[in-house]
Amino acid sequence: MLKLAFDARPAALRLLCLGAHCDDIELGAGGTILRWLAEGRLGAVQWVVFAATAERAREAEASAARFLQQAPSGAAAVTVHRFRDGLLTQQTEAVKTEFEQLKAFAPDLILTHCQHDLHQDHRLVSQLTWNTFRSHLILEYEIPKYDGDLGNPACFVELSAAQLEAKLALLRQAFPSQAGKHWYDDDAFRALPRLRGIQCAARYAEAFYIRKLLL
Repeated sequence: MLKLAFDARPAALRLLCLGAHCDDIELGAGGTILRWLAEGRLGAVQWVVFAATAERAREAEASAARFLQQAPSGAAAVTVHRFRDGLLTQQTEAVKTEFEQLKAFAPDLILTHCQHDLHQDHRLVSQLTWNTFRSHLILEYEIPKYDGDLGNPACFVELSAAQLEAKLALLRQAFPSQAGKHWYDDDAFRALPRLRGIQCAARYAEAFYIRKLLL
């Protein structure tokens, strides 16, 4: 389905990446973004993070710059907001205002959180994505975590071993503040792409939930 969607759109897509927290986009879709940039599929990228402390904002900005190194010159923009982590639902009006501003980017494709994610910040970003962008192709990425809310996605982007390792290396470099967490390591971040690879007859893949696709 993803290939069909690409075939129906311009070769150089305008990609909007949305994440509630500073490493969400990278964890959920970092390998996919690296692959698409290497293949020249992306003409412009808008990268938006909503919740961050000062320290985490610095990490997020540096990480986005690393992941977007292969973007066309002047075609990548990164915004890291300072909404409070865990409390986005109490700041919905202000967050929605920021979503409305993103319409001007006119994306072809949007990467956002899965609607069934049990983290309240993730769910709000997903809900506002669909509330704001009603005529766009939206792919919802997944993030492994304590809640155990993984589902059965139907859209896959195959990753080579090199692409996956590049993602893991960038995560290690970009987010030292997370290194001590029990779930934040290469083993965890390699396990899910391996499982999704099995599901799509590949070695590794990132997976996405897709609700609507017009062919």
